[in-house]
Amino acid sequence: MPDFSASHLVNQLEENLFSALEKLAAQIDTSKRALIDLSSGSPRQPTPPAVVAALQVAAAQPENHDYPSFWGKPALRQAIADYYQRQYGVTLDPEREIAIFQGAHIAVGGLPRALINPGQYLISTDPCYPIYRSAAIQAQARFYGIPLDAAHQFHPDFSRVPEEIAQDAGLLMLNYPHNPTGTIATPALFDDALAFVKRWHIPLVHDFAYAAIGSHHEEKPLSLLSRPDAKTWGVEIYTLSKTFLMAGWRVGFATGNASAIAAFKKLHTHSYSTVFGAVQDAAIAALKLPDEEVTQRVAVYHERRRRVLDALEAMRWPVDAHQGTFFLWLPVPAGYGTQQFTEYLLSEAQVLVAPGHGFGTGGEGYIRLSLTVDDDKLTEALKRIAALKLFV
Repeated sequence: MPDFSASHLVNQLEENLFSALEKLAAQIDTSKRALIDLSSGSPRQPTPPAVVAALQVAAAQPENHDYPSFWGKPALRQAIADYYQRQYGVTLDPEREIAIFQGAHIAVGGLPRALINPGQYLISTDPCYPIYRSAAIQAQARFYGIPLDAAHQFHPDFSRVPEEIAQDAGLLMLNYPHNPTGTIATPALFDDALAFVKRWHIPLVHDFAYAAIGSHHEEKPLSLLSRPDAKTWGVEIYTLSKTFLMAGWRVGFATGNASAIAAFKKLHTHSYSTVFGAVQDAAIAALKLPDEEVTQRVAVYHERRRRVLDALEAMRWPVDAHQGTFFLWLPVPAGYGTQQFTEYLLSEAQVLVAPGHGFGTGGEGYIRLSLTVDDDKLTEALKRIAALKLFV
């Protein structure tokens, strides 16, 4: 059989970080001790029973057996508008300012394709979620990452963007609470970002994947659209995966600037399929869940974070405690490179973490540790790491 060459576009794409980690883990002998995966971003909690029940009922409805509308059910768009009003005080037009799709990944890749012209820059951060870099490639754009560092709490300084890059930019893409550093957005951060896009007349896309997971149970992460004039310049991507523990259900939506939403919707009709109607009905049930139920489920990550921070303190591992998401961003011990330390943990403790450089050159010197495994596995992983006496 002939071997066909991949396209030039595909050859530009870097290897997916997590498929690379899967290959690395497969080389480890786990016959005597099981591997514990602390690299994953899957919530690993069961979906709320009310959402499952709503799907079971909706799946039997004949109207859900036909092709769904590309625009999503009116009832779901209204539920999204109601949710944003209730949570963030943001008023949305369900017809013009909301798009629905199969998982946030589609919007992360699709909005750049819908808004950037070939050769322009997609500006984000370094480090960042790796798919932002591949989204730029797929949009035939160039990528520029604003360097982030601990001294500035991993907040971007927009004055560091070279003027020649800003002049040729087509989009600014941010993500707070930030993956991988865990940094929480402040009003000033979003206001600075809005000032930047207004100056250069470009759209701002905010990936709000960890909308429900601040650094403690009383901290509610900030929506971009809650800032003054943000809807004029911005689009916010939201996923039900983390907030409502629906990772496998693949439901996401985008809200904000009507012209950007319209451009994405047009692309959507040509490039992607639609969300199963019964899943849309289940999403409506999720968006109507009492806040207390969501808070209770998110509290699992806050409790795990507290336990892990206590264990790291006992190891004398320096770490910033004020981190959101269900990850922790940790500096590697002195004397180790990031890849070297990742492989050391894997070989000596059978614990897999995500190396920071997989998120960009600015991630060198860090690892990302997940809080999504169950309590027993997390305790065992910490015990194994402590036995290595990294900071003694």
